[in-house]
Amino acid sequence: MTKKELEEFRAQLTQMKIKLQNTIRGLRNELELVTGSEDGINDMEDLASLERESIHDNTLLAQQQRELSEVIHALSKIDQGTYGICEESGDTISLERLRAMPHARYCVKDAKKLNR
Repeated sequence: MTKKELEEFRAQLTQMKIKLQNTIRGLRNELELVTGSEDGINDMEDLASLERESIHDNTLLAQQQRELSEVIHALSKIDQGTYGICEESGDTISLERLRAMPHARYCVKDAKKLNR
């Protein structure tokens, strides 16, 4: 991988990190509003609706936090000089895979084997 490609991946991952952090912040704010608004609700339908929204937001929040963790891990691999190297086999991760999923930890062969 060239130095230019590596810097392009760093820029892309940094943008992903910022976007994910903003999304997570928004979801947390929304969850605070939803949980804070349950106090004055007497209607069972409204309460059920708020609960569904809360469950959805919590699920989305957990997924976004996992993805942020993967992005941060990929950025640290760039700093360590190990970006683009499969964590299972040590093989090179193809540029095509990294372009599709810049935070990939595994080459396609090992990702299939590990079901990731």
